[in-house]
Amino acid sequence: MINGVLNIYKEKGYTSHDVVACLRKIVGQKKIGHTGTLDPDAEGVLPVCLGRATKLCDLLTDRNKTYEAVLLLGRTTDTQDISGTILKECDASGISEEEAADHIYRFVGEYDQVPPMYSALKVNGKKLYELAREGKTVERKSRRIHIFGIRILEMDLPRIRMEVECSKGTYIRTLCHDIGESMGVGGCMESLKRTKSGQFSAEKSVRLSQVEAAKDQGRLMELVIPLDAMFSDLQPVVLKESSVRTAYNGGTFSPACLQERAECRPGEEYRVYDGEGRFIAVYRYDGERRKFVLKKMFLDPEEIRI
Repeated sequence: MINGVLNIYKEKGYTSHDVVACLRKIVGQKKIGHTGTLDPDAEGVLPVCLGRATKLCDLLTDRNKTYEAVLLLGRTTDTQDISGTILKECDASGISEEEAADHIYRFVGEYDQVPPMYSALKVNGKKLYELAREGKTVERKSRRIHIFGIRILEMDLPRIRMEVECSKGTYIRTLCHDIGESMGVGGCMESLKRTKSGQFSAEKSVRLSQVEAAKDQGRLMELVIPLDAMFSDLQPVVLKESSVRTAYNGGTFSPACLQERAECRPGEEYRVYDGEGRFIAVYRYDGERRKFVLKKMFLDPEEIRI
């Protein structure tokens, strides 16, 4: 089984689930999961976890994202993007570039965003987009999201191309809609590209066709990012042979169990390896107990002899 992460560039026309299904056929294993939904009409970075790395899915989904979007002023749709049914059209010719920029920059910071009806969020066990397709509209609770920055890349009114860095859970469609509403002319998202997701960038991503070609040429592992590389910011520690059994079972251990002395800071997390270089888990050092305590296990005991 392959364990690691593929930085996939999702192309238009594919759902995130389509990408996973394609990779299962290419790689030849079922244990694969994506790290954050991208609409079929959107493109860009979609990290995909394989094997034991699927334990990282929630963690990677929580990372900040960067998008490149085109906002079209003067049009409001039911889906908040260009593919939806037009609900209202307004003349946006009276909006100046300075006025547009002023309204856009007001959204930098935290704001309460109401998720769109056409989304995969569930209400009473049913996805919102399923209700929307039935012609139903239900009340949605707003969610506090954070827009860390907006950079206007090009302005050719009524279209504005911008780069948005935001927290998880942000709907760029809704941001475009809200900006248009704030100007009094409405707006919708014309296109969307995710250029960054956490540490993954579009520049270093690969398309499904490239993955398939690499598999056929026996080079697939060249594209797979090792699981422990996701924790490259954590200090690595190696266990003595007499203590690895404890870690394999998720037990606590003291600094004396390490092959080399390490600076153990209370509350800090560490990458833990056995003497053969296998990545076991992420542990946190408990200063009060003076013990390393399991945070997340990544080594499957069935793969080794305990």
